[in-house]
This record gives sequence, structure tokens and C-alpha cells, in this order.
Amino acid sequence: MNTRTIAALALCAVLGSAAPMMAQTTPAPPGPKNDYSDPKTWLCRPGRVDDVCATANEDATIVRADGSTTIERFKADPNAPIDCFYVYPTVSRDPGGNAGMAIEREEVEVVKQQFARFSAACRPYAPVYRQVTVTALTAAMLGKPIPADRLMAYEDVKDAWSYYLEHDNHSRGVVLIGHSQGSGILIELVKHAIDGKPVQNRIVSIILGGARLQVPVGKDVGGDFKSIPLCRAKSQIGCAINFASFRETSPPPPNSRFGGSSGPGLEAACVNPAALAGGSGPLHAYLASGTDAIVSAAALAPKPWTDPPTAITTPFVEVPGLLSAECKTDGTHTYLAIALHPDPAGKRVNDIVGDLVVGHAPLKDWGLHLIDMNLTMGNLVELVGEQAKAYRAK
Repeated sequence: MNTRTIAALALCAVLGSAAPMMAQTTPAPPGPKNDYSDPKTWLCRPGRVDDVCATANEDATIVRADGSTTIERFKADPNAPIDCFYVYPTVSRDPGGNAGMAIEREEVEVVKQQFARFSAACRPYAPVYRQVTVTALTAAMLGKPIPADRLMAYEDVKDAWSYYLEHDNHSRGVVLIGHSQGSGILIELVKHAIDGKPVQNRIVSIILGGARLQVPVGKDVGGDFKSIPLCRAKSQIGCAINFASFRETSPPPPNSRFGGSSGPGLEAACVNPAALAGGSGPLHAYLASGTDAIVSAAALAPKPWTDPPTAITTPFVEVPGLLSAECKTDGTHTYLAIALHPDPAGKRVNDIVGDLVVGHAPLKDWGLHLIDMNLTMGNLVELVGEQAKAYRAK
């Protein structure tokens, strides 16, 4: 296995549920606490100078099946009635085992892809934290582990959450949002600092993309969260959404890191953002119009969106009617199956990119992990808006 292949696989691991890989790393000495009163420790926090969420361009081009296009301009809600608190996946390429606190391109780009759009429905908060790096994961795969500390990453997020509650929340409702390793950290935060505690009353919902939240088989509550059920209606609050996306034509193989059970009587939760109560529903995706910083390291470049090609000037593209989703189970894995509905007579592209690849071969055990949030973004933002109304009514 060459170094390039190992690096690509390490990036895959760090973006996902990488606990087995991280267990091979050596604990680092505890680092000093972060001062979350410092604006430099936040990517997004209302009123912050050069705030990533406030400055991100979230405009999108709607590309219809007939090839016609319309630009949709994004508008944040400066008076959003609730907050959102986001923990991003591990994307840092810093040289050590844990990332530093400097805000770099990878953190900025993932916020643009996965979180900034939520500012249409909530006030956005996104702390910087010292995650385990791609460097550490690559070193572990090469059999030369370097010191890295998963607990420090969790403690950073916990400290940021505590600071937010004390100084920014003011008893407002809040949605927790994470993806991949960020989701894993949020699961632990909810288990130890929220579930069954007074602050649970402020939780509007918990959105966990690319994670493996465990529930008892056939149940909506229990398992990882003792008193927080899965969301089954748009007006429901205080609930959780969990999903891991795979192509309908390429379900999770036996070695998949997502969708599996962690023990007898448990299964991975799957809540379809496009049909909370179950069944299939149309996806309102916001896909990167080009190759963003996260996808570029481990996925194929996108094809032209129309034939003949149309110049796309916005960072995102919408493809109405092309995608739908449904939660499915094969008895071993529970996952969000993504179906494509191509129009052979149309002029729009009939496929999407986002599979993790090494060379040109997709890693089927990772599915569409890279674009979990892009695929469901429009559905999730709409849902948060509806939940905000329900929370205020309560």
C-alpha cells in the first residue's frame, strides 16, 4: 500500500467513526484550557468580526432536469428565535496529533458546506476545538503512532458549550448539530452533560449526520440517550435525528463503519430528514457546485451540471427531483438509502459525486459519508425552522 493510498484512507477514517484508529494513538499530555471568551476560539458566534457564518456565500443555482437554471440568493435571519451549536468533523492537517486553535482553510470550508446555511433558521455558534488530526491517523496506519488526545477534543467542546450556556444562551432553545467525529463528540456531550439534566428542556433537537447513535431494536428511545427520543414529526421538539447515507444501489457491506449495532438488542438509529415518520421523501440537497476543500482530497471531481455545460457562478447547486431518501435495514445495518431519479431525456447531469475513493475505486463501506449534510441540508434547515416555531409555542 503506497503512502498516497494510506493518506487517503486516513482522511476517510478521520472524517468518520474513527474510534478503532484513534485507539492506536498514544495519549498526549493534557493541554491548557481554551478561553472561549476569546473571539478567536469561535468560527461562528453572532457579532464576531470576520465571522465565518456571517460572511459565507451560500447562494445556490437551481438546475432543473431540462437544463434551465435560476439563482437562489441566501438570506440569514438576524432575528432567528433559537440558536444552533455545531461541532465539525475532523478536517485538520496540522502536523501534530491534535489540531492547534488557529482557524485554517479546512475548518472554514466545512462550516460553509455543513453549517452556515442554518443561519436562515437559528443563530449560529461553532467553536474551534483541538481535534485529532489527519496526521495522527496517517501515522497510526503506518504503524508509527504519534501522541494524540481524543479526550482533549471532547473537553474543548464541553468547555465551549458551558461558555455558550453561561454567556450567550439566555434560556433560548438550541439545536445541536454535528457530523462524523463531531457527531461522536456531541453524543458523548449529550450523554454526560444534557440527557436527564435541567438543560435538556432547552434542546430543540439534536442532528447527528454520519454517526451511529444506538437505540433498542425497533424503539425510538433508549440506548445512547435515555430520555431523548428520535424525531418523528416536524412539530416534535427535544428529539434526535441520526443518519448515515449510502447509495440505494450500494448498501453498507459487512465491514461498514456506519449503520451497525454496538451490542445485543441495539441498532443504529435512522431518521430520514425528508420523511421523519418513515417511508421515502424528496431530498432538498445543496451540493457543492465545484470541488470543495473537504471533498477534493477523497472524491472524484464533479461533472458538468448540464449538457451542454452551463457556467455555474454560485458555490452550491440544487437538483430538484433528482434525489430521494428512505431509511432501510438489511438486518445488520440501518442506513439512509439515497435514490437517484434520472431523466434520460433531460439536459441535467443524472448522477452525483461524493463517494470516498482511492484512485478511482469507491470505498463502499463509507458510502456517501462526505456529503451526508449536503444531501439533506434543505430538509434540515426547513425542519429547524418548524421546530423553532413549535419550541416558541411551547
